[in-house]
Formats: sequence, structure tokens, C-alpha cells
Amino acid sequence: MNEYSQIDRVLQRYHYDSKALVNILQEVQETCKGRYISEATAEYVAERLDVTKSNVYEVVTFFAALREHPVGEVLIQLCNSTVCKVKKNIEVKNALEEALGIQMGETTKDKKFTLQYTTCFGACDVSPAVRVNKVVYGNLDRETTLALIAKLRREHCE
Repeated sequence: MNEYSQIDRVLQRYHYDSKALVNILQEVQETCKGRYISEATAEYVAERLDVTKSNVYEVVTFFAALREHPVGEVLIQLCNSTVCKVKKNIEVKNALEEALGIQMGETTKDKKFTLQYTTCFGACDVSPAVRVNKVVYGNLDRETTLALIAKLRREHCE
């Protein structure tokens, strides 16, 4: 089994149809170590779909759900929409950075946690909110954010 066998399985499910590039890349990203589209992966997908590498990179860099850099095991995305800003997401940001010892856009040295801002993911009714590996946590403040980080550390670091 070669390093691209998982990618090939995704491509086969979509019948190598380049019109499904966004969906293909989202699935491929989840199969790759670091959960991102590396240059080698982009080249391979482009070749197999008979599209240009630049076409693949245009999609990767345009869609917020796609990444061109590796992320930690736990991806914490803080909504940075207007509603979350009004609801004081800055308190959540500060608590996250303090608890993890990193800044937004960084990954912890042990590669366990990555902090990122993201666009609205539809949790305005519970803002400010974060999405942790696709699970949304809302109505956050400093205390609930610190408790969430403690819970995530227990689940992923012990």
C-alpha cells in the first residue's frame, strides 16, 4: 500500500471528477497527517484529476475549510464574525491563548493543539463560540473556556 492509497480511494469515490474538487480536497485533507493539503498531495491530486496544480491551490487557499499548513490533533477555531466580536470573543481568545501558551494561528510544540480564527460557522445563537474538531461549543466566557481546555487536555494528553 503506497502513501497515496487513501487519496486514491477518495478519488475513486468521486470517479476522478474534477468538478468535485472541493469535496475531494476536504476528504483528502482529513486522511493526511497534519490534516492539510501538502504541496506533494496537491500535485498528486492535480495529476490524478488532470487539472493544474495552481487550480488545486486556488481552491485550497480560497476555502477556509481547507488548509495548506499542518494543524494539531485538536483544532480549535474561534469564530471571528461580527456577532461573536460583539459578544466579546476577545475574552475567549485571551483565555485560549493563556491556557495553551500559544497565539492565534499557532500550534503547541507537542502538536496537540492549534488555534485559528475562522469565519462564521452558524453558531450565532450561542456566541461567542469555538469549533473543536467540528464540534461547536458556545456561550463561552473565560471560565467556561478554561474548563473546556482542561477537558480537552484530559481527553487528548493523558
